[in-house]
Amino acid sequence: MSHAVKHSSQSGPNRGSEPLIKVKGVVKKFGAFTAVDNVDLEIYQGELFSILGASGCGKTTLMRTLLRLVSPSSGSVILSDQINDDFSSNRLEELSHEELRKFRRKIGVVFQDPIGALNPRMLIKDIVGEPLVIHGKTENLRERVVELLHNVGLGEEHLYRYPHEFSGGQRQRIVIARALALEPKILVLDEPTSALDVSVQAQILNLLNDLQEKYELTYIFISHDLSVIEYMCDRLAVMYLGKVVEEADTEELFSNPRHPYTRALLSATPSFEKDRKKIMILGDVPSPIAYLDESKARLATEITEQERLEIKAIEGKGIDYIVRSSLNEVLPLARVSSNHYARVKQQ
Repeated sequence: MSHAVKHSSQSGPNRGSEPLIKVKGVVKKFGAFTAVDNVDLEIYQGELFSILGASGCGKTTLMRTLLRLVSPSSGSVILSDQINDDFSSNRLEELSHEELRKFRRKIGVVFQDPIGALNPRMLIKDIVGEPLVIHGKTENLRERVVELLHNVGLGEEHLYRYPHEFSGGQRQRIVIARALALEPKILVLDEPTSALDVSVQAQILNLLNDLQEKYELTYIFISHDLSVIEYMCDRLAVMYLGKVVEEADTEELFSNPRHPYTRALLSATPSFEKDRKKIMILGDVPSPIAYLDESKARLATEITEQERLEIKAIEGKGIDYIVRSSLNEVLPLARVSSNHYARVKQQ
Protein backbone atom coordinates (compact mmCIF):
# COMPACT_ATOMS: atom_id res chain seq x y z
CA MET A 1 0.00 0.00 0.00
CA SER A 2 1.32 3.45 -0.89
CA HIS A 3 1.15 6.26 1.66
CA ALA A 4 1.14 10.03 1.35
CA VAL A 5 4.41 11.85 1.90
CA LYS A 6 3.87 13.75 5.17
CA HIS A 7 6.15 16.54 6.36
CA SER A 8 7.01 16.83 10.02
CA SER A 9 6.01 20.46 10.64
CA GLN A 10 3.19 20.83 13.17
CA SER A 11 2.66 24.59 13.21
CA GLY A 12 -0.77 26.03 12.53
CA PRO A 13 -4.10 26.87 14.19
CA ASN A 14 -4.92 24.61 17.15
CA ARG A 15 -2.82 21.80 15.64
CA GLY A 16 -2.23 20.30 19.07
CA SER A 17 -5.96 19.90 19.77
CA GLU A 18 -8.41 17.27 18.60
CA PRO A 19 -9.09 17.43 14.85
CA LEU A 20 -12.38 19.09 13.97
CA ILE A 21 -12.89 16.44 11.28
CA LYS A 22 -10.86 13.28 10.83
CA VAL A 23 -11.01 11.32 7.58
CA LYS A 24 -9.92 7.74 8.14
CA GLY A 25 -9.40 5.26 5.31
CA VAL A 26 -12.17 6.70 3.15
CA VAL A 27 -12.85 4.92 -0.14
CA LYS A 28 -15.57 5.91 -2.60
CA LYS A 29 -16.34 3.70 -5.58
CA PHE A 30 -18.80 4.15 -8.41
CA GLY A 31 -19.11 0.66 -9.85
CA ALA A 32 -15.69 -0.24 -11.24
CA PHE A 33 -14.35 3.28 -10.76
CA THR A 34 -12.50 4.22 -7.55
CA ALA A 35 -12.86 7.99 -7.16
CA VAL A 36 -11.37 8.26 -3.63
CA ASP A 37 -8.84 5.65 -2.58
CA ASN A 38 -8.01 5.12 1.11
CA VAL A 39 -7.69 8.78 2.12
CA ASP A 40 -6.62 9.85 5.63
CA LEU A 41 -6.84 13.53 6.65
CA GLU A 42 -7.12 15.64 9.79
CA ILE A 43 -8.63 19.14 9.67
CA TYR A 44 -8.25 21.45 12.67
CA GLN A 45 -10.29 24.32 14.09
CA GLY A 46 -9.43 27.69 12.56
CA GLU A 47 -7.13 26.50 9.80
CA LEU A 48 -7.37 27.07 6.06
CA PHE A 49 -6.89 23.59 4.66
CA SER A 50 -6.67 22.89 0.94
CA ILE A 51 -7.18 19.79 -1.17
CA LEU A 52 -5.15 20.29 -4.33
CA GLY A 53 -5.18 18.32 -7.54
CA ALA A 54 -5.89 18.30 -11.24
CA SER A 55 -9.41 17.85 -12.58
CA GLY A 56 -10.58 14.27 -12.08
CA CYS A 57 -8.26 13.48 -9.16
CA GLY A 58 -11.15 12.90 -6.73
CA LYS A 59 -11.07 16.10 -4.68
CA THR A 60 -14.70 17.09 -5.33
CA THR A 61 -15.90 13.55 -4.59
CA LEU A 62 -13.96 13.70 -1.32
CA MET A 63 -15.66 17.01 -0.53
CA ARG A 64 -19.08 15.48 -1.23
CA THR A 65 -18.17 12.62 1.11
CA LEU A 66 -17.24 15.12 3.86
CA LEU A 67 -20.72 16.63 3.48
CA ARG A 68 -22.30 13.18 3.16
CA LEU A 69 -23.86 14.15 -0.12
CA VAL A 70 -22.49 10.72 -1.01
CA SER A 71 -21.68 7.96 1.48
CA PRO A 72 -18.22 6.35 1.51
CA SER A 73 -17.89 2.80 0.24
CA SER A 74 -15.65 2.16 3.25
CA GLY A 75 -13.83 4.16 5.91
CA SER A 76 -15.15 6.87 8.22
CA VAL A 77 -15.47 10.62 8.64
CA ILE A 78 -15.11 11.23 12.40
CA LEU A 79 -16.53 14.39 14.00
CA SER A 80 -15.07 16.16 17.02
CA ASP A 81 -17.15 17.23 20.01
CA GLN A 82 -17.11 20.78 18.64
CA ILE A 83 -19.44 19.82 15.79
CA ASN A 84 -21.03 16.74 17.37
CA ASP A 85 -24.41 18.10 18.51
CA ASP A 86 -25.22 15.21 20.90
CA PHE A 87 -25.40 12.84 17.95
CA SER A 88 -25.84 9.10 18.46
CA SER A 89 -22.42 8.53 16.82
CA ASN A 90 -19.31 10.56 16.07
CA ARG A 91 -19.08 8.88 12.66
CA LEU A 92 -20.72 10.91 9.91
CA GLU A 93 -21.87 7.89 7.92
CA GLU A 94 -23.85 6.58 10.93
CA LEU A 95 -25.93 9.73 11.55
CA SER A 96 -29.70 9.60 11.14
CA HIS A 97 -31.51 11.86 8.70
CA GLU A 98 -32.42 14.31 11.47
CA GLU A 99 -28.87 14.29 12.89
CA LEU A 100 -27.48 14.87 9.41
CA ARG A 101 -29.77 17.88 9.06
CA LYS A 102 -28.30 19.34 12.29
CA PHE A 103 -24.75 18.55 11.15
CA ARG A 104 -25.22 20.48 7.92
CA ARG A 105 -25.95 23.63 9.91
CA LYS A 106 -22.30 23.46 10.97
CA ILE A 107 -20.97 23.47 7.40
CA GLY A 108 -21.51 26.06 4.68
CA VAL A 109 -20.69 25.39 1.03
CA VAL A 110 -19.55 27.72 -1.74
CA PHE A 111 -19.69 26.05 -5.13
CA GLN A 112 -17.55 26.66 -8.19
CA ASP A 113 -20.17 28.21 -10.47
CA PRO A 114 -22.15 31.06 -8.87
CA ILE A 115 -24.57 31.16 -11.80
CA GLY A 116 -25.53 27.51 -11.37
CA ALA A 117 -25.69 27.86 -7.57
CA LEU A 118 -28.38 30.57 -7.63
CA ASN A 119 -32.00 30.04 -8.64
CA PRO A 120 -32.62 32.59 -11.45
CA ARG A 121 -36.31 32.91 -10.47
CA MET A 122 -35.68 33.85 -6.84
CA LEU A 123 -35.02 37.30 -5.41
CA ILE A 124 -31.73 37.76 -3.54
CA LYS A 125 -33.58 38.23 -0.23
CA ASP A 126 -35.13 34.77 -0.67
CA ILE A 127 -31.90 33.11 -1.84
CA VAL A 128 -29.85 34.34 1.13
CA GLY A 129 -32.70 33.75 3.59
CA GLU A 130 -33.57 30.26 2.33
CA PRO A 131 -31.34 28.31 4.80
CA LEU A 132 -32.84 30.30 7.68
CA VAL A 133 -36.38 29.49 6.54
CA ILE A 134 -35.59 25.78 6.04
CA HIS A 135 -34.14 25.50 9.55
CA GLY A 136 -36.90 27.52 11.20
CA LYS A 137 -34.81 30.59 12.06
CA THR A 138 -37.26 33.18 10.72
CA GLU A 139 -37.20 35.70 13.57
CA ASN A 140 -36.01 39.10 12.28
CA LEU A 141 -35.41 37.40 8.93
CA ARG A 142 -35.13 40.55 6.83
CA GLU A 143 -32.66 42.18 9.21
CA ARG A 144 -30.54 39.03 9.26
CA VAL A 145 -30.46 38.86 5.44
CA VAL A 146 -29.42 42.51 5.23
CA GLU A 147 -26.65 41.83 7.79
CA LEU A 148 -25.39 38.89 5.74
CA LEU A 149 -25.31 41.00 2.58
CA HIS A 150 -23.41 43.76 4.38
CA ASN A 151 -20.85 41.18 5.53
CA VAL A 152 -19.99 40.40 1.89
CA GLY A 153 -19.95 43.97 0.63
CA LEU A 154 -23.53 44.20 -0.68
CA GLY A 155 -26.45 46.16 0.71
CA GLU A 156 -30.16 46.50 1.34
CA GLU A 157 -30.68 47.89 -2.16
CA HIS A 158 -29.86 44.43 -3.57
CA LEU A 159 -32.67 42.56 -1.77
CA TYR A 160 -35.22 42.77 -4.58
CA ARG A 161 -32.99 41.95 -7.52
CA TYR A 162 -32.48 38.69 -9.42
CA PRO A 163 -29.16 36.86 -9.94
CA HIS A 164 -28.86 37.86 -13.61
CA GLU A 165 -28.65 41.52 -12.56
CA PHE A 166 -25.29 40.97 -10.85
CA SER A 167 -21.71 40.48 -12.04
CA GLY A 168 -19.87 37.19 -11.49
CA GLY A 169 -18.06 38.52 -8.43
CA GLN A 170 -21.27 39.87 -6.91
CA ARG A 171 -23.02 36.53 -7.48
CA GLN A 172 -20.19 34.76 -5.66
CA ARG A 173 -20.61 37.21 -2.76
CA ILE A 174 -24.30 36.25 -2.63
CA VAL A 175 -23.36 32.55 -2.53
CA ILE A 176 -20.94 33.26 0.35
CA ALA A 177 -23.63 35.23 2.23
CA ARG A 178 -26.02 32.29 1.93
CA ALA A 179 -23.33 29.86 3.10
CA LEU A 180 -22.82 31.95 6.26
CA ALA A 181 -26.53 32.22 7.08
CA LEU A 182 -26.57 29.47 9.73
CA GLU A 183 -23.30 30.59 11.34
CA PRO A 184 -21.30 27.49 10.36
CA LYS A 185 -18.01 26.45 11.92
CA ILE A 186 -16.66 25.15 8.59
CA LEU A 187 -16.86 26.62 5.10
CA VAL A 188 -16.20 24.28 2.18
CA LEU A 189 -15.11 26.19 -0.92
CA ASP A 190 -15.11 24.21 -4.17
CA GLU A 191 -13.02 26.17 -6.70
CA PRO A 192 -14.63 29.42 -5.48
CA THR A 193 -12.69 31.73 -7.82
CA SER A 194 -12.14 29.60 -10.94
CA ALA A 195 -15.10 31.16 -12.80
CA LEU A 196 -13.95 34.73 -12.06
CA ASP A 197 -11.42 37.01 -13.74
CA VAL A 198 -8.16 37.74 -11.93
CA SER A 199 -9.07 41.12 -10.43
CA VAL A 200 -12.37 39.80 -9.07
CA GLN A 201 -10.60 36.69 -7.73
CA ALA A 202 -8.42 38.92 -5.55
CA GLN A 203 -11.47 40.71 -4.15
CA ILE A 204 -13.21 37.43 -3.26
CA LEU A 205 -10.06 35.97 -1.66
CA ASN A 206 -9.58 39.10 0.46
CA LEU A 207 -13.24 38.91 1.48
CA LEU A 208 -12.81 35.26 2.50
CA ASN A 209 -9.75 36.15 4.57
CA ASP A 210 -11.67 38.91 6.36
CA LEU A 211 -14.63 36.59 7.07
CA GLN A 212 -12.35 33.85 8.36
CA GLU A 213 -10.78 36.21 10.87
CA LYS A 214 -14.11 37.76 11.89
CA TYR A 215 -15.97 34.48 12.50
CA GLU A 216 -12.99 32.18 13.30
CA LEU A 217 -14.05 29.86 10.49
CA THR A 218 -12.33 26.71 9.33
CA TYR A 219 -11.94 26.59 5.53
CA ILE A 220 -11.67 23.49 3.37
CA PHE A 221 -10.45 24.81 0.03
CA ILE A 222 -10.87 22.57 -3.04
CA SER A 223 -8.70 23.89 -5.85
CA HIS A 224 -6.24 23.24 -8.66
CA ASP A 225 -4.97 26.84 -8.59
CA LEU A 226 -1.58 26.88 -6.89
CA SER A 227 -1.36 30.65 -6.61
CA VAL A 228 -4.69 30.80 -4.77
CA ILE A 229 -3.65 28.03 -2.40
CA GLU A 230 -0.27 29.61 -1.66
CA TYR A 231 -1.98 32.90 -0.82
CA MET A 232 -4.86 31.50 1.23
CA CYS A 233 -4.05 28.23 2.93
CA ASP A 234 -2.15 27.08 6.03
CA ARG A 235 -1.86 23.43 5.02
CA LEU A 236 -2.69 21.28 2.03
CA ALA A 237 -3.02 17.76 0.73
CA VAL A 238 -2.13 16.87 -2.86
CA MET A 239 -4.42 14.32 -4.54
CA TYR A 240 -3.69 12.20 -7.59
CA LEU A 241 -5.93 9.46 -8.99
CA GLY A 242 -7.99 9.35 -5.80
CA LYS A 243 -5.03 9.17 -3.40
CA VAL A 244 -3.41 11.76 -1.17
CA VAL A 245 0.23 11.62 -2.28
CA GLU A 246 1.63 14.45 -0.13
CA GLU A 247 0.48 16.51 2.85
CA ALA A 248 2.28 19.46 4.46
CA ASP A 249 2.12 23.04 5.65
CA THR A 250 1.79 25.26 2.58
CA GLU A 251 5.08 27.11 3.00
CA GLU A 252 6.98 23.88 3.54
CA LEU A 253 5.41 22.11 0.56
CA PHE A 254 6.02 25.00 -1.84
CA SER A 255 9.66 25.32 -0.77
CA ASN A 256 10.42 21.61 -0.43
CA PRO A 257 8.02 19.36 -2.38
CA ARG A 258 8.91 15.72 -1.89
CA HIS A 259 6.59 13.75 -4.13
CA PRO A 260 7.39 13.70 -7.87
CA TYR A 261 3.83 14.63 -8.81
CA THR A 262 3.88 17.66 -6.48
CA ARG A 263 7.19 18.76 -7.99
CA ALA A 264 5.71 18.53 -11.45
CA LEU A 265 2.66 20.58 -10.43
CA LEU A 266 4.78 23.32 -8.89
CA SER A 267 7.13 23.44 -11.88
CA ALA A 268 4.16 24.11 -14.17
CA THR A 269 3.27 27.42 -12.50
CA PRO A 270 4.45 30.64 -14.20
CA SER A 271 7.66 32.02 -12.71
CA PHE A 272 10.18 34.82 -13.26
CA GLU A 273 13.00 32.43 -12.32
CA LYS A 274 14.95 31.84 -15.54
CA ASP A 275 16.84 28.84 -14.19
CA ARG A 276 13.82 26.91 -12.95
CA LYS A 277 13.35 23.64 -14.80
CA LYS A 278 9.92 22.54 -15.91
CA ILE A 279 9.20 18.92 -15.05
CA MET A 280 7.18 17.13 -17.70
CA ILE A 281 4.91 14.25 -16.72
CA LEU A 282 5.39 11.55 -19.32
CA GLY A 283 2.53 9.84 -21.11
CA ASP A 284 -1.19 9.95 -20.43
CA VAL A 285 -2.87 9.59 -17.05
CA PRO A 286 -3.88 5.92 -16.73
CA SER A 287 -7.53 4.99 -16.22
CA PRO A 288 -8.37 4.33 -12.56
CA ILE A 289 -10.57 1.46 -13.78
CA ALA A 290 -7.32 -0.39 -14.52
CA TYR A 291 -6.91 -0.76 -10.76
CA LEU A 292 -9.31 -3.69 -10.87
CA ASP A 293 -6.51 -5.75 -12.38
CA GLU A 294 -3.75 -5.23 -9.83
CA SER A 295 -1.11 -6.32 -12.33
CA LYS A 296 -1.86 -3.14 -14.27
CA ALA A 297 -0.82 0.43 -13.61
CA ARG A 298 -2.05 1.94 -10.35
CA LEU A 299 -0.52 5.40 -10.29
CA ALA A 300 1.26 7.34 -13.04
CA THR A 301 4.16 9.48 -11.90
CA GLU A 302 7.08 11.54 -13.16
CA ILE A 303 10.52 10.13 -13.76
CA THR A 304 13.09 12.89 -13.26
CA GLU A 305 16.84 13.07 -13.43
CA GLN A 306 16.93 14.82 -10.06
CA GLU A 307 15.49 11.80 -8.29
CA ARG A 308 18.44 9.65 -9.38
CA LEU A 309 16.23 6.62 -9.71
CA GLU A 310 17.94 3.28 -10.13
CA ILE A 311 16.37 1.17 -12.85
CA LYS A 312 16.67 -2.59 -12.70
CA ALA A 313 15.38 -4.95 -15.37
CA ILE A 314 13.24 -7.86 -14.20
CA GLU A 315 14.13 -10.93 -16.26
CA GLY A 316 11.34 -12.34 -18.38
CA LYS A 317 9.03 -9.37 -17.76
CA GLY A 318 10.05 -7.19 -20.67
CA ILE A 319 9.61 -4.01 -18.58
CA ASP A 320 11.91 -1.99 -16.30
CA TYR A 321 11.12 -1.73 -12.61
CA ILE A 322 12.35 1.26 -10.66
CA VAL A 323 13.22 -0.06 -7.25
CA ARG A 324 14.66 2.92 -5.37
CA SER A 325 14.30 6.69 -5.25
CA SER A 326 16.07 9.54 -3.48
CA LEU A 327 13.44 9.17 -0.75
CA ASN A 328 14.88 5.73 0.06
CA GLU A 329 11.58 4.02 -0.44
CA VAL A 330 10.70 1.15 -2.74
CA LEU A 331 8.65 2.43 -5.66
CA PRO A 332 7.12 -0.37 -7.74
CA LEU A 333 7.18 1.67 -10.95
CA ALA A 334 7.17 0.21 -14.42
CA ARG A 335 7.66 1.46 -17.96
CA VAL A 336 4.38 0.40 -19.53
CA SER A 337 5.02 2.04 -22.89
CA SER A 338 7.85 3.87 -24.63
CA ASN A 339 7.12 7.14 -22.81
CA HIS A 340 4.75 6.18 -20.00
CA TYR A 341 5.71 5.14 -16.49
CA ALA A 342 3.19 3.92 -13.94
CA ARG A 343 3.04 2.40 -10.48
CA VAL A 344 2.20 -1.31 -10.51
CA LYS A 345 1.81 -4.13 -8.03
CA GLN A 346 4.65 -6.60 -8.35
CA GLN A 347 3.74 -10.20 -9.03
